[in-house]
Amino acid sequence: MSGKRAMVAAVAAAVLGAGLAVHAGVASGADSTDFPHRGDIVSLPKDLKDRLIEQAGRPSTYQPMQAFAEATNADGSPKPSQLVQYALLDTKNFQPNQFTSIIPGVNDGVPPTATGPNHNQPTIGATRVVVEPKPGLPTDPNDPGAFIDMFTDISGLFVINNESGWYEGWMIHDVTVPQVAAPRADKHAAFGTITQADADALKKRGTGNNTPGHVFSVDGNAPHTPAATDHYPDKVSNTVPVQLSLGAYNATQQSDLHSYWEFNEYTDWTPPTYELPFTGGLPGTPQFAQNSPSIVPGSGPAGKKNSPQKFGDVPNLPRDPDRILDNDASTPTNDDHKEQRLRFLPSGLSNEVLLDAYVRPASFEPYKTNLSERIFDAYAQEVARIDTNHDGVVQATEADVEGTSDGGQSNDRLFLPAPAFNRMAVTREINDGLLSPRFAPSQRAWVLSGDFTLLKPPFPPASTAQDGDNR
Repeated sequence: MSGKRAMVAAVAAAVLGAGLAVHAGVASGADSTDFPHRGDIVSLPKDLKDRLIEQAGRPSTYQPMQAFAEATNADGSPKPSQLVQYALLDTKNFQPNQFTSIIPGVNDGVPPTATGPNHNQPTIGATRVVVEPKPGLPTDPNDPGAFIDMFTDISGLFVINNESGWYEGWMIHDVTVPQVAAPRADKHAAFGTITQADADALKKRGTGNNTPGHVFSVDGNAPHTPAATDHYPDKVSNTVPVQLSLGAYNATQQSDLHSYWEFNEYTDWTPPTYELPFTGGLPGTPQFAQNSPSIVPGSGPAGKKNSPQKFGDVPNLPRDPDRILDNDASTPTNDDHKEQRLRFLPSGLSNEVLLDAYVRPASFEPYKTNLSERIFDAYAQEVARIDTNHDGVVQATEADVEGTSDGGQSNDRLFLPAPAFNRMAVTREINDGLLSPRFAPSQRAWVLSGDFTLLKPPFPPASTAQDGDNR
């Protein structure tokens, strides 16, 4: 070992050694005595408030993020945002992996890469989901048109350095068995429903769990969400998740992480479900994908394939998936200038694809049993119902929440509202070119998870004075 490497190893061993005191200069609870009384914290539910106070008292670069109001009353005073739901995050409820634990023969003898900082303190976090009561916009979080802020604070994730890696947050909706309704004219189940023939087939599986209103399970037994006792690939979760990205995360000094994200009709879009067979998380699929099937927007292996020169990330006009918002009332909206090369789908449409593939054994391609083929076919067919210009891409104008599609149905149906997401996870991503969570839908790259707690009205105030960011 070279002299420099030996010195680095010695320092690392000292840092990891038990009993070393935290340096007096590290930001800690000394500057957080007023934190519990901060306007966005004081009225929160006790378990959420306690978690954030615990994080504020740990060695940290910053306190948990301050949630500012983004709406005003008629007199111009701030109108507080209100808490919709929240998640408490930790590493306890999924199979330990090399990011969250030391596994003999795999990563013993090297410093931990994700969790275990500050003398192996548990890695914990919290996410607050608050609705902005903006004038003229829905304030019901179950309305897809509502604007919702999401604040995630995590204590104990190491900074990522190599191979363009990042952490990523995910809201998760476990597909639920829908109600029975009459089929469409083509015998396919109507949007958001199953046929009686589907229901009859589902009841025969397992212990009969898959009845309307129940969380769907692939084996027909009671739903089993991820647990520490899981063992991939023979003992794993049996639910089917729709996973919505909360964006990329990275940590600051003191393994401190804070992320803000906006949930609304422009961000409530999910990775293409046709990627799932390539991520390595589905049984019987390759463990690693060698290339990305979604570099160029289109409707997947069974659908429309587009030219990279026109639909790819063109150098003279780079793709900008954020360029789909409407302007405010003072400036006319130019729909032609909205990004038209989107790879994601509205979350409710992704849910519809998974209903086809998993939950409609009689009304969707009963002659096909290969799961990958069912996902590919479902993706192509469901996109085609919305895709009015037949380019294989669902554009913002085609999925506008105020518009209609597929025979005059409201586009509200294309988006899952925030309360429909029942779980959350944080993953350790790497630059593999795929948009779905690494190894989706398995938990082999998870570093944190937690269930959402949904609050019923009235929601407590969850913000302080208004700031200047009112987009």
